[in-house]
Amino acid sequence: MKTTDGTPPLIRVRGVRRTYQQGLVEVHALRGVDLDISQGEFSALAGPSGSGKTTLLNMIGCLDQPSAGTVHIGDDDVTHLGRAEGAEYRLRHVGFIFQAYNLIPVLTAWENAEFVLLLQGIGELERRKILDPLFERVGLSDYKKRKPHEMSGGQQQRVAIVRALASRPQIVLADEPTANLDSATSASLLDLMLELNQEHGVTFVFSTHDAMVMERARRIVRLDSGEIVADEQGAALGVA
Repeated sequence: MKTTDGTPPLIRVRGVRRTYQQGLVEVHALRGVDLDISQGEFSALAGPSGSGKTTLLNMIGCLDQPSAGTVHIGDDDVTHLGRAEGAEYRLRHVGFIFQAYNLIPVLTAWENAEFVLLLQGIGELERRKILDPLFERVGLSDYKKRKPHEMSGGQQQRVAIVRALASRPQIVLADEPTANLDSATSASLLDLMLELNQEHGVTFVFSTHDAMVMERARRIVRLDSGEIVADEQGAALGVA
C-alpha cells in the first residue's frame, strides 16, 4: 500500500490481526489490516466504537502486540516488543495523547511535562529550553505550578500535548483526544496540533469518531469490524 504522497512510509502495518477472549467469546478486534502512513501526515483512524481504531493505534504505539502480522516504524520492527522494550521505544520515538489525559495527579503541570525528559536523562537547563516555548505555545505559561485537579479539562489536555511533544517524537498518537472536551476547546486544541504538524513536520495519527477531528485531517482511514473499509483524502488536505 502506498502513502498519500508517494514517499517511503514511516509506519508500515502488514496483515495485522488482533484476537482475544472475552469470556467464552473470541473477539476479532483487527482482521488483517494493511496500512502505510508517511512522515508528516495528519491522519485520522475513524469508525464507531468497537471498530478497531484504538486497537490499531495501540499496535503502532507498542502498547499491544498483534496476534499475527507485522508493524514497522521506519527501519524498526516493533511487532513483538515486550513491555519494557515498548516503553523504551515510546520514550525515544512516540508521543501519546490519551482521552483521559493520564497526568500524574501529585505532580504539577511542569513536572508532568518534564517527566519524559527526566527519563531520557536530559539536564535541567536543556529541559527548560525545550519546555518553556511549548508551555508558551499552548498558553499555559502561568499554569506550570498547578496540579491537574487545579486545571480544566482543556488545560490538562494542553499539558498532555506538551508532554507528548517534549521528547520531539517522530510520531504523536492521539486516542480520542477531544472526547471529554467542549466544542470550543476541542477546536482550539485541534488547530494547535495542526499548526504544530505544519511547523515541525511531526506525524499525527488520531483515533476518533469526532467530526471535528475529521474536518481537520488530511487523510481519513475508516475502520469497521476490525477492517479498513475506506481510505480517503480529508477536507484539510489543501491546508498550507
